Amino acid sequence: MLSHERKTLLLSILAKTGRVVAKDVSRDLGLSEDTIRRDLRELAKDGQLKRVHGGAVPIAPADAPFPNRVAMASPEKVAIGKRAANLIEPGQVVFIDGGTTALQLVHHLPPGIAITVITHSPNVAIALMPHENIDIDIVGGRLFRHSIVTCGAATMAWLDRYRPDLCFIGATGLHPTEGITTGNGEEAEIKRAIISRSGSAFILASTEKLGAVSSFEVANWADIDGMVVAPEAHARAVKLFGHLGCDIHASDH
Repeated sequence: MLSHERKTLLLSILAKTGRVVAKDVSRDLGLSEDTIRRDLRELAKDGQLKRVHGGAVPIAPADAPFPNRVAMASPEKVAIGKRAANLIEPGQVVFIDGGTTALQLVHHLPPGIAITVITHSPNVAIALMPHENIDIDIVGGRLFRHSIVTCGAATMAWLDRYRPDLCFIGATGLHPTEGITTGNGEEAEIKRAIISRSGSAFILASTEKLGAVSSFEVANWADIDGMVVAPEAHARAVKLFGHLGCDIHASDH
């Protein structure tokens, strides 16, 4: 079997199963593991998959720059934002992460709701301005331009002041065995810190993130209380994550 034929087969396996195990493929094809691992390294170098121990998983398309993500699956993100907003009760203290789906959550908060929102996203803070009954705490720090959020040591120190009732976190990869991941190490630290300080933690999960993996771990599934998905992604989310202990909230159409 030629190299390009092996690579096409590997990508086909990845698309069907969500994971390539080098040992299994080498056995099935009668080839050495070194050959399969070399193919996987080359595919990873070309940006077509993510190498992990023993094989590969899908790469997270949500690692794209913020302007590119604004239009990605936008109707789905609107539905997720609407469902997430319904999880918030008056009087709560809520942390809202940055990202395009988080903005949809803000856009669907009920008019007149009285809550306190903590955020490290300037975009989220500005979007909250029309809500006169919402107190807005902006977490300072160095601006991470990719996601338009603050990060770094100052942000971490600032977060020590808060104990939110619940938080809504974005991630670029959600995988049943590789956990919850994102594309930047400092951003992962911020997400991990606020999850540990919150009463309940929810992941906003659009379809392109399901089964994908990025380079930096945010949390494992034991740290997460629930995830919010679109109706069309609910069955897949249950299949991938239903056994992991977090509630899966399907948004309304």
